Amino acid sequence: MPDYGHPLRFGSFITPTSAPASRPGDLALLSEELGLDLVTFQDHPYQATFLDTWTLLTWVASRTERIHLAGNVLSLPLRQPAVLARAAASLDLLSNGRLSLGLGSGAFWDGIAAMGGRRLSPGQAVAALSEGIDVIRGVLDVSQTRPLRIDGEYYQVNGVKRGPAPTHTIPIWIGAYKPKMLRLTAQKGDGWLPSISYLQPGDLARGNTIIDEAAREAGRDPAEIVRLLNVSPNENAEDLVRLALDEGISTFIMPGDDPRVLRRFAQEIAPAVREQVEADRSRRGVVSRTRIRTAAQLARRVPNIDYDNLPASLVDRAVEPSDPAYARYLSGYMRGGAPGLVLRPQTIEEVQEAVTYATAHREVPLGIFSAGHGLSGRSLNHGGLVIDVSSLNSIEMVDASTGRVRIGPGARWVEVARELAPHELAITSGDYGGVGVGGLATAGGVGWFAREHGLTLDHLRSVDVVLADGTLKHASETENPDLFWAMRGAGANFGVGVSFEFEAKPVGKVAFAQFAFDVPDLVAFLESWGTAIESADRSVTGQVILGPPRGGKQYAQAMILVDSADPDTIIERLQPIADIAPLIDQSVALAGYDEIMAAFVSDEPQQGQGEPLAHSGLIEHLTSGFAKEIAAMLEAGASYFFQIRAVGGAVADVPSDATAYGWRDANFSVLAMGSARSGLDDYWKRVLPHLEGLYLSFETEVGEAALGRAFPPATLARLRELKREYDPTGLFRDNFFINPADVTVTQ
Repeated sequence: MPDYGHPLRFGSFITPTSAPASRPGDLALLSEELGLDLVTFQDHPYQATFLDTWTLLTWVASRTERIHLAGNVLSLPLRQPAVLARAAASLDLLSNGRLSLGLGSGAFWDGIAAMGGRRLSPGQAVAALSEGIDVIRGVLDVSQTRPLRIDGEYYQVNGVKRGPAPTHTIPIWIGAYKPKMLRLTAQKGDGWLPSISYLQPGDLARGNTIIDEAAREAGRDPAEIVRLLNVSPNENAEDLVRLALDEGISTFIMPGDDPRVLRRFAQEIAPAVREQVEADRSRRGVVSRTRIRTAAQLARRVPNIDYDNLPASLVDRAVEPSDPAYARYLSGYMRGGAPGLVLRPQTIEEVQEAVTYATAHREVPLGIFSAGHGLSGRSLNHGGLVIDVSSLNSIEMVDASTGRVRIGPGARWVEVARELAPHELAITSGDYGGVGVGGLATAGGVGWFAREHGLTLDHLRSVDVVLADGTLKHASETENPDLFWAMRGAGANFGVGVSFEFEAKPVGKVAFAQFAFDVPDLVAFLESWGTAIESADRSVTGQVILGPPRGGKQYAQAMILVDSADPDTIIERLQPIADIAPLIDQSVALAGYDEIMAAFVSDEPQQGQGEPLAHSGLIEHLTSGFAKEIAAMLEAGASYFFQIRAVGGAVADVPSDATAYGWRDANFSVLAMGSARSGLDDYWKRVLPHLEGLYLSFETEVGEAALGRAFPPATLARLRELKREYDPTGLFRDNFFINPADVTVTQ
C-alpha cells in the first residue's frame, strides 16, 4: 500500500494493573521521559485487577506535560457515549489538547454483560458503535447551537447541550478487523488501530484496501484516516520501516510493561525508523501531511492564508474555522470576530515561529489574544490571523522580599492576585479579574490602587518581546531602554510581550465600599465627586458608574477601595464621599485584594458580537462645563454606561515622558459606551473639548485622530521613530496603528 505521508509517531501500550497501582503511571512517566509521542492503556472494566482506564488517563494527564494519551481501545458498550464525549472534552481541555479517543465495538461479552452492559451480536455491535460515534461527534460539535437529539436503536439523546469545546479536534481511532468495522472506520473514524497479534499475513493490505475504497465512496480522502498499529516486542527497526513504507503505518505502539523494552524502542528502534523512512520519503518526494482535512473543512478556509505551510510546532494546536475550538474565537468581551486561523503557541519559541509566519501574511489582519477582554476587541478580527498567547500563563515568584514576580501574558489578573496573596503582595491591575496580563500591562492598567500605587505598567521592571522579525528582545531601563519605554503604553504596536517582570507592593486587608446614590442634581454631583476624590488620601481610589435616568430619577453607583484595615480610618476617608448625595444603599467590607479581583470575573463564555461603540477620555478636573455635557448625554440616553475612574496621585508622580503612556496630570479617566443609533458619537464631540487625552483600551475609534488624543505630540513623534526601527513594515497594526514615520502602509 502507498505511504500516506503521515508524520511518524511512537507510543507505549500499558496494562492498567493495580498490583502495584503506581506501576502504570510510572511507566507512562517513563514514556514521556524517553521522548515517546503517545501513551495508551487497554480498557477492560470487568477485570477486577485492573485500574479504571479513564481514571488512569486523567491521573497520567495531570502528571505529564507533553505526551499524548488514549485508551487502546475504550469499550464503548460500557461507556455511555454522551458522558464519554463530555469527559473527553474535559480531559482534552485539562491536558492542553493531548487526548485521542480509541474506541472498540466490544469484546469479551460475558464480562460486559456481567457489568450490566448489553450483549450484542457482531453486526449489532458495529451499528451501536456507529450510533455512539454520532453522539460523541454531536456533543463535541459546539458550532451547532441547537441541543443534540439522536433517536437511535442503541443510543438516544434528547436535547443534550453541546460542549464544552475541546482544545483540539479529538481524533477517534477505531479498533477494527472485519469488513463492516473497517468500512465504519473509513466513514466515521480518524484512525485505524489494530493489533499485530490479531492479524494474519495480508490483513493490513486488505484492511487498507477496504478503508481506502470505502473512504472514497464516502467522499473522503483515504489519507484522512491515520494508520496505527499495536506492534509486538519482537519487532525490529527494519520490520517497522517496511510497515511504514509498504503498509502505510505511521504510528507504532509498543507494549510498555517492561521498561527495558520501552527504552530499546524509544532510544534505538524509533530513531532508526524515523531516519530511514524520512530518507526514503525525501528520495521519493513524499510530502509529510500533518493534518488531513475533509473537503467540507477545506471549504471553510479563507483566502490569502497558507494553511499547508504552518511551522510543525504549531500544527497540532492551530484552529481553523472547521475546528471545535473555533467557537472560542467568535466572541470577545464586547466585539465579535471570525479569524481565518488561530495559532496557539505554548512556548516563547513557538511565539517567535508564529510571528515569523505572520510576517509572510502581511496582507491579512493580525490579532494578539490573551484573554479577549479589551473593550476595543482588537485581539480578534475577520478573516485574519490570531496569535493566542493564553497558554503562556505562568506566574513565578522571583523574590518575595522585593516583590519581584515574573508573569506570562496569558495569565489573568485574578490568578496573579491569588498567587501573590499568601505573600501579602499585590499589583494594581485594572478592576476586572478576567483581563489578561499582556494587554493591560502594555496599555496602562488603571486599577483599584491607582492613586496610591500608580498604573500597572509603572510596576513593570522588564519585558521580553518578540519583535516583528521574530527575534526576542529583553527590554528594561538598562537594556533596550527605548523599546522598554514604548512597551509601557503602546506595546501593541511593537511586538508580543511574552514575559513580564513586575515589582509587587505590600498589601494587606483593605476596605471595599459600594455606595448607591440618589442624584438630584447630576452636574453638582459630578463636581462634588471630583473634588472629594482629588482631596482624598491617596489610599482612596474609586469609580462611579452612571446610566440614563430611570423614571425621571438619576442614580449613581460607586465602588471605592481604601487601603486600610482600621475601621476609624476607613470611615474617616469614606465619609466625605458618602456625603456627596443621598445614599439609598451602602456596604463596606474588609477583604483581600485577591477576593476583590475574584468578585469581578466571570468564566462564562464571552458573547460579544458586532462592533461596539465606546469612547474614552482623560481629564484633570471634573468641571461644571464637562458635567453639563455628561448630564445632557445621559438625559438623551446616548450612553447606557458611563464610568469615571480615579487616576492622579501616584500616576502623576511619574514624569510625563518616562513612559509612552501620556497625560500623567489627569485625575480621572472616563468611559462612555453606547451605539451609533443612540447618538453617542454626536454627544461625545461636545465632550471632547473638555478632555486632554484618551485611554486606548477603552476606545473603539481608530485612526490618526484617536492616536492624536491618546498620546501627547512629542510622545507620538517618538513612537513613530521607534516604530520605524522595530516594526518598519507595520506588522503590528490592528490595535491602534502607529504608522512608521517614513513608511506608508495600508490598514
